[in-house]
Amino acid sequence: MQYSRVGSVKRKVVRIDESKCDGCGQCVPSCAEGAIQVVDGKAVLLSDLCDGLGACLGECPQGAISIEERESEAFDEAAVARHHPQPGAHPAHHSGCPSARLLDFSTRARVSEGSAAVGPTAPGALSHWPVQLHLLPPTAPFLKGVDLLVCAPCVPFAMPDFHASLLKGRAVAIACPKLDDQTGYLEKLATMLADARPRSVTVARMTVPCCGGLLRLVHEARDVAESIVPITDCVIGHDGVVVEKNIDKLGPGSARIRNAS
Repeated sequence: MQYSRVGSVKRKVVRIDESKCDGCGQCVPSCAEGAIQVVDGKAVLLSDLCDGLGACLGECPQGAISIEERESEAFDEAAVARHHPQPGAHPAHHSGCPSARLLDFSTRARVSEGSAAVGPTAPGALSHWPVQLHLLPPTAPFLKGVDLLVCAPCVPFAMPDFHASLLKGRAVAIACPKLDDQTGYLEKLATMLADARPRSVTVARMTVPCCGGLLRLVHEARDVAESIVPITDCVIGHDGVVVEKNIDKLGPGSARIRNAS
């Protein structure tokens, strides 16, 4: 359904039930027009950007999205064109918080194979934004089939060659098992493993005991997702040196086996 005239018309348009919405943002990437934003913890609709086709239906885990016929602003294609972000930003994600806007840097220069260059002149290896697990939607397109790095936030500060040795060639999710509010972390990681199907997962953590919670979280998520993705545990010392590296190729149930031992 297309409209070229801007004004109030009776047409099909998305309805968001605010009482059911928990602000997870999973509906946002599915809207190619950018008609849905997350504002103050709730999904809201920009009605003139909604084409009424309902691509976002089925994306909401709370069942807060439906299609209804009502009086609304007409779909404005020109407004859609103006609303899209600049090149490099994924056009389907428009959050009320700028730090949560999806950005894909896949065409940017990368750290070359074997490079150990560090410092301000070294090319960065970051392939996307956001990176914090709270803000990272598990349905983000740049997570599909990648090598995933689940990283404690202290690691990049301790490790001077972090971009070249760990981040290069990987999508990253940052999480602190001690200081973060981990509500939803297990479910989000499990969804990521089940739907995005990464080739591998590397957990980068510090030697401090609390960081072990990050590895347990990833193993539990693999169990919930019933995934067989290999998990590499990479432990970093305070001097930035890798002190331990183990690859676990166990399938579903490995976290339960490990916790019982």
